[in-house]
Amino acid sequence: MAYKEFANIYDELIYEDIDYDNVEKKIIELCKENNVKFQDYLDLACGTGNVAVRVGKNFKNIYAVDLSNDMLNVAFDKFKKNKIKAKVICQDMCELSLNKKFDLITSVLDSTNYITEDEELFSYFSNVYEHLNEEGLFIFDINSYYKLSSILGNNIFTYNCDDIFYTWENSFEDDILNMFLTFFVKTENNLYEKFQEEHFERAYKEEYIEKMLTKCKFKIINKFEGYSNNKVNENSERVLYVVKKI
Repeated sequence: MAYKEFANIYDELIYEDIDYDNVEKKIIELCKENNVKFQDYLDLACGTGNVAVRVGKNFKNIYAVDLSNDMLNVAFDKFKKNKIKAKVICQDMCELSLNKKFDLITSVLDSTNYITEDEELFSYFSNVYEHLNEEGLFIFDINSYYKLSSILGNNIFTYNCDDIFYTWENSFEDDILNMFLTFFVKTENNLYEKFQEEHFERAYKEEYIEKMLTKCKFKIINKFEGYSNNKVNENSERVLYVVKKI
């Protein structure tokens, strides 16, 4: 998956849909409720650092991991701009190996759905568990099965965001959503540059996620409808999990 061009426009696209201040507020509330030490924090699949910068300012030591160097370069600039010292590391979160333990680990905005194989999901959860301190918290979310299968499903969407126009074609089969995006980005010469991205997300049933978490020795503390205080229901589009190392 090539993120070079995508990294440059990611923030402009995502800010249309995500209230990052609310994400930060919910995560910090959950940390306080669960007596998390605000010492060592790790954000997995950090992307351009929008969550890591906001949550990280509450912690002493911040680590940010992503598979894309292009995303990490943008994240590094944000940390620098906000005068936050952080270590940014290019690594596959399914093969996490940092030789350090954390009080809080996050992986938000459906990063977990990008893991499509059972063995990789087990490795991911197991490695997160090993990188947590005792009583450490792991907060992550998934796009719900309902959202991926029914809302996105086999539908096509078009968006026009200022200097960016793009089409989003979806196909859903065997619990895998294939997303094919075509972007047209306006340049300084008033021309449009075209590039394409293909992404895959797996639709997970909540029961399967919870079975795998238990298998990896996590205690499930709670789950919510996205970053709200609402309970998950059959029409929830995002499920937020709060789990603990015991």
